[in-house]
Amino acid sequence: MSNQNIKGKDEIGVFALGGLGEVGKNMYCIEYLNQIFIIDSGILFPDEHLLGVDYVIPDYQYLIENQEKIVGLFITHGHEDHIGGIPFMLKKVRIPKIYAAGVAIELIKNKLQEYKDIKVPQIIEFKAHYKYTFKGDVELSFIRMCHSIPDSYAFVFKTPLGNIVTTGDFKIDLTPLGPGTEFDKLANLGQEGVLLLMADSTNACVEGNTQSERRIGESIRELFTHIDSRIIVATFASNIYRVQQIVEASVINNRKVAIFGRSMKKTIEVGQQIGYIKAPKSTFIEDTELNQYKPEELTLLCTGSQGEPLAALSRVASGTHKQIKLIPGDTVIFSSSPIPGNQEGVNKTINLLFKAGANVITHSPMTDTHTSGHASQNDLKLMQTLLKPKYFMPVHGEYRMQKVHAMLSIGCGCKPENTFILENGDVLALSKYGARISGHVQAGDVYIDGDTIGDIDTSIVKERKTLSEDGLFSVVLTIDVKKRRVILDPQIVSRGFIYMKDNEALTHDFAKKAKDYVNKQFETHDSVNLLSLKNGLIDYLSKIIRDATDRNPIIIPIFMQIQSKGVSPSVPRTDAKKLDLKPVKDNASKPVKKAISEENKSVDTPKASRPPKRMVKKTPHIDGEIKRTYKKRIIVKNQNLEKND
Repeated sequence: MSNQNIKGKDEIGVFALGGLGEVGKNMYCIEYLNQIFIIDSGILFPDEHLLGVDYVIPDYQYLIENQEKIVGLFITHGHEDHIGGIPFMLKKVRIPKIYAAGVAIELIKNKLQEYKDIKVPQIIEFKAHYKYTFKGDVELSFIRMCHSIPDSYAFVFKTPLGNIVTTGDFKIDLTPLGPGTEFDKLANLGQEGVLLLMADSTNACVEGNTQSERRIGESIRELFTHIDSRIIVATFASNIYRVQQIVEASVINNRKVAIFGRSMKKTIEVGQQIGYIKAPKSTFIEDTELNQYKPEELTLLCTGSQGEPLAALSRVASGTHKQIKLIPGDTVIFSSSPIPGNQEGVNKTINLLFKAGANVITHSPMTDTHTSGHASQNDLKLMQTLLKPKYFMPVHGEYRMQKVHAMLSIGCGCKPENTFILENGDVLALSKYGARISGHVQAGDVYIDGDTIGDIDTSIVKERKTLSEDGLFSVVLTIDVKKRRVILDPQIVSRGFIYMKDNEALTHDFAKKAKDYVNKQFETHDSVNLLSLKNGLIDYLSKIIRDATDRNPIIIPIFMQIQSKGVSPSVPRTDAKKLDLKPVKDNASKPVKKAISEENKSVDTPKASRPPKRMVKKTPHIDGEIKRTYKKRIIVKNQNLEKND
């Protein structure tokens, strides 16, 4: 897509490839004078409906087509929804430089070490007082913000048209644990004038102010003083300030700290390198040393606060963790709140912990064990009042969050016509004449499954969901090309659909109807297209199976072609060659078999020809047919398929 299609030559284009209408996969772009400034490159963690999907990333197609314009990737902070997509992006897009600060740099470096095949661009560390200049009198400066991870920044792009500000993730914390928000810079920027503000909308629906992180530390220390058993604490691994406060509470109460969970160990390592995690050297112990201490002398810090099935706490709760076995009387503290969609998993973990005899403490008005890292309504109003933007674009949130945030902005003086609730891909064009939605760039979701990028599309996810709910029904039909009909009883294979021993009459009926359908197609058509035959059979079987069972399994027809002994002169040699037969012995009734591998070939009425030599050919593995049909996701390993027990 050309630059002219999305904005005018002298306009500034602002758009998101991720982060609008959702909480995650944040990626925002500013395009001006053939320069593209990319802000963040995050991932989105899939919900339970995206079966088998590990991560969701933005569609990078627009950036791929405009790589020569990219100035750099600018990182606001080190959370996964802002940096998690960097390795996948670097596999597809040429990024000349990455600009980041403090903790984010170390987390990015650690992440990229896991991807040996990636060419790592130059990583430039910025600080709060740094400024960078680019073509067209564009100047980038930084404002330190408070968030749940250190070294979080807002960006200010100063352009000839005015200042464009993106807050990154932030909260207003007047008693911060680390360096505080630079309110003086925000106030001065408001006096200078802000053309466009792009602000965090995550907590726009939450009234009041976000509680200070310091208050949570006080509450945790108070809890520790009243617990005389082993303490297990689960929290977000990336919340370095929280981790430090848990460590401090342990030190004060003479407890050793053992770390469980890969991401938690990485956070501790990075935090210690930079100086945000501080404790006496003897504080941290290895998991092999647990038996050397009494239970009341231990704090186990682990991942799994969101009920993730494979996280440390979930395995502890289910009794499958190798090092940690629950002791009746253990106290488990959730220093977190469930993210929307994770409540069921968290509740399951809590129930298992209680069953094992543990005491469980979660966040509540009585036990302050967690606070958000995002600004609530009063904090958002303060940001609007300080910056007084001419135009406002709520980002980083679901639609309802964006909508409420826009209303808050209007309440603070921004004109309704100057607030823009956009979707991913929508382009906001800014000029000296005003602002307008000028076009749309390609944007969407790309699914990551293992190490593959984009091989999983919505149809595959839908098929997986169908398989999980209604199972698989496969019918194998053996066709005699000479006689143009099904000559053997169809073989039925069912997985997760119905118990075949208890439904023999039903499966026999399905097999008979499949055979009758195929024979009828041969009888009524001189030429049968095999792809059309397969699709028609799927539609036909879907209806009769749904009517009989009220279920909709994945249906896989497999056609086996044979040439009977003594092939007549009517089968041309050229046809046999075209079907690319492969020799092998046949252990059944001694006919020659082969799978019809080219589905779009037609089976025509044979014409007279010189008889070919009898050929003994191998039937390709049925699993190959299934993999071709379902993109290598359904694997049947045996050539001779067996019925369910």
